[in-house]
Amino acid sequence: MKPLQSSRIGQYLERNRAKIEEWKLTLKVLLRSPSAVCGLVLVLLFLFMAVFGPYISPSDPYKIDFAKRLRPPSSGNPFGTDEYGRDLLSRVLHGARVSLIVGIVTLAICVPVGVVLGLIAGYFGGVVDEVIMRVTDIFLAFPALVLAMALSVAMGSGLMTVMIALAVVWWPAYVRITRGQVLSVRENLFIEAAKAMGISDFWIIARHILPNVLSPIIVIATMDMGAVILTAAALSFIGLGAQPPTPEWGRLVADGQPYFPECWWYVFFPGIAIFLTVLGFNLLGDGIRDALDPKIRRRLEFKSAEGESQ
Repeated sequence: MKPLQSSRIGQYLERNRAKIEEWKLTLKVLLRSPSAVCGLVLVLLFLFMAVFGPYISPSDPYKIDFAKRLRPPSSGNPFGTDEYGRDLLSRVLHGARVSLIVGIVTLAICVPVGVVLGLIAGYFGGVVDEVIMRVTDIFLAFPALVLAMALSVAMGSGLMTVMIALAVVWWPAYVRITRGQVLSVRENLFIEAAKAMGISDFWIIARHILPNVLSPIIVIATMDMGAVILTAAALSFIGLGAQPPTPEWGRLVADGQPYFPECWWYVFFPGIAIFLTVLGFNLLGDGIRDALDPKIRRRLEFKSAEGESQ
């Protein structure tokens, strides 16, 4: 069995040698950018907090102890405590998981919807394209935060409401991006050849067009992860998102606002968590954009080949 598996792996690697080399070069470009590496570290830190935070938090984030009310940072409570004596470090760690869930669920809804509609509009054109794009324009005519606030008010406060509202706000951007990419890709000769061979439209879209439009979508989705977390925090800050006692970062900043600046730690630590997370995703998105740029990859490949020849 082992020799057979080895031969299959070898055959797979041989067939996909070009793709593997391309991904290696992409990773090399990404790791050569200091800002991208910084962003990657911040994102990995955020993911570590979200996944393992509840297991490494020093105490129960919901445990009330009025004897420790509004204590400043100390060895026992590194981030201080809130007005109920709850450990702020534990609440910030648990808040990372809440923010991660909001970001993942929102993008899991809006990205597929936007990409599918963009593929359909760009490939088929005509009346279908006109209808999809006019509906998209209607949603884009409203400021994103205002529309999210209106939907949250209409559906009621809560994290699920926030995720639905943000998904409704975010999908039109992916329709426009995807449609624009499809319009350029569908004019290529390999698409005309596929049509001439009688290949179905579904197979052409899934096999030939979608892989060629994924790069900008990946970049935008990476940056949007931070933007979604920031917008969700803003909605929680004004009372339309997470409700007490949920330890969401925007909710923590809102709860600490009446005690600022005397109890500065109550606002500072959740605020810095939001700032670093959004910064990390933005830096990583910029790095991925450069790494997926064929011109930059080819330039790096040329320099590497030039260095080896010398």
